[in-house]
Amino acid sequence: MADAAPPTPTEQDVRRALDRVMDPELRRPVTELDMVPRVSVQGDRVTVDLELTIVGCPAADRIERDVRAAASSVPGVASVDVAVGVMAPAVRDALIARLRGDRPAMPFTPDSLTRVIAVTSGKGGVGKSTITANLAVALAQQGLRVGLVDADVFGFSIPGLLGIAGAKPTRVGEAIMPPRAHDVAVISIGMFVDERTAVSWRGPMLHRTVQQFLTDVYFGDLDVLVLDMPPGTGDVAISVGQLLPHAEVVVVTTPQKAAADVAERSALVARQTGQTVIGVVENMAGLAQPDGSVLELFGSGGGAETAERLGVPLLARVPLSIALREGGDEGEPIVLVDGDPAAEAIRDLARAIAARGRGLAGRPLTVSPR
Repeated sequence: MADAAPPTPTEQDVRRALDRVMDPELRRPVTELDMVPRVSVQGDRVTVDLELTIVGCPAADRIERDVRAAASSVPGVASVDVAVGVMAPAVRDALIARLRGDRPAMPFTPDSLTRVIAVTSGKGGVGKSTITANLAVALAQQGLRVGLVDADVFGFSIPGLLGIAGAKPTRVGEAIMPPRAHDVAVISIGMFVDERTAVSWRGPMLHRTVQQFLTDVYFGDLDVLVLDMPPGTGDVAISVGQLLPHAEVVVVTTPQKAAADVAERSALVARQTGQTVIGVVENMAGLAQPDGSVLELFGSGGGAETAERLGVPLLARVPLSIALREGGDEGEPIVLVDGDPAAEAIRDLARAIAARGRGLAGRPLTVSPR
């Protein structure tokens, strides 16, 4: 019995395969983004016209590789040629307008479905940014769509903690596409200045920077937006309170009484702007010893005391961990590793925040009296 002839591929077959290819920055199929204007099939040979959004697109090689692989997977296709070009400005502008849709200039309004979690502290040196970076990754590990804004303009450290120091956002028209790390979309002032540059801006410039991160950066549809706040109660805290009065605030402190007393102040400022303090995280809660005992290097009880005074739960106690510190230095969040007590504490924190859900306070109800 003669072997059956191989199937003859069609344009529709190839386009269905290309529907599975995602743009890594826009997180949408390339076919949906009008990046494949033409597919030509001649027998078992396929030619795909691929139009990138901008010249020098950082994801160009990956997208071309994925398009070639998807087209090659179609039964009956023997060879694939990918002709790479760039969108015409009018096509690109129409794409960005369609992606933004009817969104307001500030997409993270009180009636948005995106939860906003601001991680703050009263003073520096308590590990707030390390907790924030790992929390964002832990939330993404639960399948949530997560964005992270490094609002600590003077002490930006999020790119380094996530292993993307030197990464630059991509501009597509007026929109800024944030780099991604561990499935988290990230923006930081460190992506616009030299990492050794000292940022010395006053209030108006700080406000404009935070506002631009929230309005001009295209995060796409997010479940959670996490903000790494600067320590203390300065200009950025006030700006975020004005721009995001519905944000939920997590206060980070150490067990030390002096740190806990200061941490309470950042929570009080958040409440003055209408934000909701949802809990306290005690970092550096103790160092486990080989004999099973715990060395309380920074004392004990500060987190619980702060939580009690604020009338909120103590969400997590994160122990001192050499692996946590090493992961921050190497740009590998500890939550990517199993078996570390600090990693498990932060994963528990992420689960507690995710389970809390978003309240209806400040959100308009889409009902009307009859």
